Amino acid sequence: MPESLVTWMILTLAAFAAGAVNAIAGGGTLLTFPSLLTVLGPVAANATSTFSLFPGSLASGWGYRQELAECRKHLIRLLPPSLAGGLLGALLVTRLEERIFASAIPWLLAGASVLLLLQQPLSRWVGAKPHDEPSRNTLIGIVIFQFLVGVYGGYFGAGIGILMLSSLAFVGIPGIHHMNAVKSILAAAMNGISLLIFVLSGNVVWKYALAMALAGTVGGYVGARVARKLKPNVVRFIVVVIGFGVAAYSWLGKR
Repeated sequence: MPESLVTWMILTLAAFAAGAVNAIAGGGTLLTFPSLLTVLGPVAANATSTFSLFPGSLASGWGYRQELAECRKHLIRLLPPSLAGGLLGALLVTRLEERIFASAIPWLLAGASVLLLLQQPLSRWVGAKPHDEPSRNTLIGIVIFQFLVGVYGGYFGAGIGILMLSSLAFVGIPGIHHMNAVKSILAAAMNGISLLIFVLSGNVVWKYALAMALAGTVGGYVGARVARKLKPNVVRFIVVVIGFGVAAYSWLGKR
């Protein structure tokens, strides 16, 4: 597809919005990945999307730095499974044939959209006792769950923020802003380790990745700083509509 100014505007705006959305709730991949599919193949789009969102996760963590300082023990617990899962997920993307990944796109997009749609009831269900220290068995379960989220995050990644928020309420984190702080760093860990695999395999398209990473970084920081003033319902609704729409388009395109 011929490149144009409009194409570059769409990609950078998608990255900025994705960075902001990830800082608030998660699901930014549903914005960057579909926009990159207009100019790249599925695997290259996934790798380039991962690169574009990685700095934004770090910027979100910096925006939540006050809350993050109070959650160090949770990071120590959950960073190892996040890294291990992200590594395995990225290896699956680069080792499997592209047609296998392409066939999974509609299901991954639809699944991530459902997770976004169910964010509020999930948060209410798991947030009954946010201040309690988890039992040993609960902590083991959360670590295993985090590893599985890491695998999914390394393989595709849309909705990992929602998945993590659904489990972080069980580890004794006091509030949503603290959970968002931890979620941002764990997402950066997953994206960082998978990004290393994508770079070594030559799947990142740098001319798009660098511009989108800059936009995503700004969006991540801005999203974190204004998160307390925004209504996540509006953002979530837009992302869900886009996610289901692209899933339907991808499904119909194969028929």
